[in-house]
Amino acid sequence: MTSINKPSQKPANPNFSSGPCSKRPGYDVNKLQIDTLGRSHRSSLGKEVLSRACALTKTLLQLPEGYRVGIVPGSDTGAVEMAMWSMLGERGVDVLGWESFGKGWVTDITKQLKLEDTRILEADYGLLPDLDSVDFKRDVVFTWNGTTSGVKVPNADWIDDNREGLTICDATSAVFAMDMPWEKLDVITYSWQKVLGGEGAHGMLILGPRAVERLENYTPPWPLPKLFRMTKNGKLVEGIFKGATINTPSMLAVADYIDALEWVEGLGGLDAVIARSHANLQAVEAFVDAQDWIHFLPQDVNTRSNTSICLTLDATDEQVKKIVKLLDQEGVAYDIGAYRDAPAGIRIWGGATVDAADVALLMPWIEWAYKTVTD
Repeated sequence: MTSINKPSQKPANPNFSSGPCSKRPGYDVNKLQIDTLGRSHRSSLGKEVLSRACALTKTLLQLPEGYRVGIVPGSDTGAVEMAMWSMLGERGVDVLGWESFGKGWVTDITKQLKLEDTRILEADYGLLPDLDSVDFKRDVVFTWNGTTSGVKVPNADWIDDNREGLTICDATSAVFAMDMPWEKLDVITYSWQKVLGGEGAHGMLILGPRAVERLENYTPPWPLPKLFRMTKNGKLVEGIFKGATINTPSMLAVADYIDALEWVEGLGGLDAVIARSHANLQAVEAFVDAQDWIHFLPQDVNTRSNTSICLTLDATDEQVKKIVKLLDQEGVAYDIGAYRDAPAGIRIWGGATVDAADVALLMPWIEWAYKTVTD
């Protein structure tokens, strides 16, 4: 193998981490609207800002009538577990796992909630379970996009319009980057620090009408921590979805999130950020298609994620580590090693806060590092 010259131009922004993700282009912490700092989140100002975060989210995501948006504790994990602890158990559940986070929900359901009527549909990294075998008479828990495998569901055609159970969708690395068929999803969760590059610790919980009906008509047999309680006297606590958070939020993180939402709004809305993310995947595809030593981890082109873009290399695990370290030392790409449970490789964040021009500049550097290490 012949070594190649070091590329002359570096990405302007070397932050390609898959969480927390890169801040938006032009981000300046000094420009955040921070008049809420030092104020109670229960003050009229605090409530107004929190309510605006929920309302602007609903508007930008173009959610259907009757869907509610709330800010909850514990990032995406907290939002998913809130939904599972509050809603599951009314009927059997199918849970899908094809990478680390989905398999985490399998663990929650089987070892923590210990639901007996559970079907586990799993697949190895790079693959999806058999979606046609999902039973929608049951509740269904799944990730829209496998952040640690780069494998997403190709569409929502497999979800039954006439389902009897709920669909609970962990969409933390899909919302604001992929087309989401809201009417087919009853619970959707995500976190600020993924596609929009916000700060951590806060989760977003979106409930459709069928999820609200479940909450108001079903009481699980296990104790619910205060942080998980969404009903009172058999009725949904509507305040959660109007900015009255269950616990004290970081108003600085809220300001940061609103800054990201306003950036999306300024670009033209949801379609614009989805297009930015797809452009990032296309930049990677153009490079990979021209090489014989680098490959997509997803085995089906229709399941390739445009956010968590996972690649494997014709190299040993130790060589991959050296390649990742070399790119870090050169200030070209930070935090792009594959997730610890995934096959050795590279994971490039392709969400909307990353510029396709930077992705295009990164790829020759990966080739240079690969050939430098493997020669």
